[in-house]
Amino acid sequence: MSNYVIEMLNITKEFPGIKANDNITLQLEKGEVHALLGENGAGKSTLMSVLFGLYQPEIGVIKKNGKEVKINNPNDANDLNIGMVHQHFKLVECFTVLDNIILGVEPSNKMGILQKRDARKKVLELSEKYGLKVDPDALISDISVGMQQRVEILKMLYRDNEILIFDEPTAVLTPQEIDELLQIMNNFKKEGKSILFITHKLNEIMAVADHCTVIRKGKGIGTVAIKDTTKEELSRMMVGRSVNMKVDKKPMKPYEEILKVEGVTVYDKKKKKNTVSDVSFNVRAGEIVCLAGIEGNGQTQFVSALTGLSKMTSGKITLCGSDITHSTIRERSKQGMSHIPEDRHKHGLVLDYTLEDNIVLQKYWEPRFQSNGFIKKKEVREYAKQIIDEYDVRCGQGPLTISRSMSGGNQQKAIIGREIDKNPELLVAVQPTRGLDVGAIENIHKQIVALRDVGRAVLLVSLELDEVMGLSDRILVMYEGEIVGEFKPDEVTVEELGLYMAGAKKQKNIGEDR
Repeated sequence: MSNYVIEMLNITKEFPGIKANDNITLQLEKGEVHALLGENGAGKSTLMSVLFGLYQPEIGVIKKNGKEVKINNPNDANDLNIGMVHQHFKLVECFTVLDNIILGVEPSNKMGILQKRDARKKVLELSEKYGLKVDPDALISDISVGMQQRVEILKMLYRDNEILIFDEPTAVLTPQEIDELLQIMNNFKKEGKSILFITHKLNEIMAVADHCTVIRKGKGIGTVAIKDTTKEELSRMMVGRSVNMKVDKKPMKPYEEILKVEGVTVYDKKKKKNTVSDVSFNVRAGEIVCLAGIEGNGQTQFVSALTGLSKMTSGKITLCGSDITHSTIRERSKQGMSHIPEDRHKHGLVLDYTLEDNIVLQKYWEPRFQSNGFIKKKEVREYAKQIIDEYDVRCGQGPLTISRSMSGGNQQKAIIGREIDKNPELLVAVQPTRGLDVGAIENIHKQIVALRDVGRAVLLVSLELDEVMGLSDRILVMYEGEIVGEFKPDEVTVEELGLYMAGAKKQKNIGEDR
C-alpha cells in the first residue's frame, strides 16, 4: 500500500499557445495539508482541474492509494471521494443555497420525488459542526462572496469527500473568516481528510500546511517541508527573485479635495433597512484613503453607489468640484473616476470578450481607437500589448486570449492595468490584490503609490489588514454602514483597528482634519 493517498505523476497539460503543466509531479499524504504555490498563471488551478476531471492531461498518470485511476469528469472524482472548491465558484445564482449544495446528488423517494427534508437537516448539521453558518433558503444572487464560498465548502462536505481541493479559498474572506477556515482545515486534518491548498498567501501556508509544492511557469520547482523552510525562501522559489513584502512610500502632504462624500445613505428594500447611513468624508489629491471593515458592513453598497452601479437614497457626491450624484457610469469615468471592482467577473470583465476588447472597454469611443464608428483594430491591439507587458498579464494568445480562459489573478492584473492606465483623478480600488501572488502584489502596490505620488487620489477598500496598514495614508473604519473611526496608520495598532471593525469601539467627531 502506498503512503500517498493521491499521486499525480509527470502531468503535462497544454492549451493553445501555452504549456500550462509541464511534467509536474505532486504527491499527497493521507491526513496532511499540502500547499500548492506559484505565480498567477503558473498552472496551479489547471493541475487541480486535471485531478478533479475537468481537464484530461496529454501525458501522466494519477494514482489513488497506489492504484492508477482514470478521472474523466467531476463525477468520477466525486466517486473517488475527491471534492473541489473552485477559485471562481460553480454556483447557480437563481437557485437557493440548499439547491446548490444538493445539485447532482438530489435525494428522492422511490417515486422519484425530491425529498429535501433530510438534505436540509444534514446541511444544517454540517454548517453547525464546522462553523459555516448559512441560510439554506437564501438565493445565491443575494448572498456575499464570502458566504458563497461557504456554500462551496458545504457542497464538498455534503458529498462526504475525503480529499479536499481548495483553490484560492481565502481570496474572498475577511481576516476573521480566514482564521476560521484555517481552523476548519486543521479539524479536517485531525479527522484524516487530506487537503490540497492553493494559495498565494505565505502566512497561511506557514500556519496550516505540512508540505508545499512550488510551480513556476508550468514547471515543478520542488516540494519542501514547511518546518524546514521560510516565507522568504518560498517567495524566491515562486518568483525566482527576492520580493520586498513591505510597501515603500514616502510621506506626502495632501492638497486639494478630489472626492467629497456628503451624507450618503443607501436603503436596501430586501433587508428593509439602511445598509449605508449618512456617510461623509473626503479624499484629497496625493492621498490614499482606505475604507476598512469586516465584509458585509456596507462597503459593497457604498462603492456601488459611489461608482454609479446603483442609486443612493440620499446624499451628495462631488468629484473634482462637479456634482456627480446623478451621473452615469460613463460620465463618472470621463470626469476622472476609475474603478477596480470587488467582483471581477460581474463588474470587471465581459468574460467571453477577448483581452484586447476588455482592455479598451472604457476607451473604445476615443478618437485614438475609433474613426466614424469603426474600431481601429491595430491601435487597440498595440495598446493591449502595452498593458499586458507592463502588468505582466500571462495569457496564451496575447491580446486575442478569451478573458474567461485566463487565471483569476491574470484577469485581475488586466483590470488593474486598464484602470490605472486611465491616469484617473480618483482611483476606487476594491480588494485590488485579491488572488494575486506576492510578486504581483509588490508591483500593484508600487503602481498605486506612484499614482498617489503624482497627485492623484486613491480610495482603497480592503479586507487585508497588512495592506490597509501598509498602503494607506488615512484609514476610515466602516461598521454597520457608518464610519466609526478615522486614523493614520502610524497612530493605531492592528488590534485596535480590529475592535473598531467589530463594533466594540466608536469615535466621536469623525471627519475633522487630522
